[in-house]
Amino acid sequence: MNTQQPAFDTVTEALSWLNSKGFIHDFNLGENCIKYDNDQHDLSPDEFDIAYIFRFEGDTDPGDEDIVYGITSASLGIKGVLTSAFGMYADSLSAEMIKKLTVR
Repeated sequence: MNTQQPAFDTVTEALSWLNSKGFIHDFNLGENCIKYDNDQHDLSPDEFDIAYIFRFEGDTDPGDEDIVYGITSASLGIKGVLTSAFGMYADSLSAEMIKKLTVR
């Protein structure tokens, strides 16, 4: 993960910045993979790396937490973004996916 990254006030700002850096695919969470191209393709945890993580917390409601991931796959030569209100999906993810996506 990139240790020198900008800070953003909104999810939209983070997504715009990532898009300007070539993160153009929209990724979605699967139980043990990340899906893309309208769920036609997927990446297992060993096929992708997290380059950036931006965490946003709601001012009043912890349930408003959102995480934006900038994800790369060197083997496929693609970059994209995944947004997740991680806590509510944690139960449906495999242990390997939770480990890969955990914000430290």
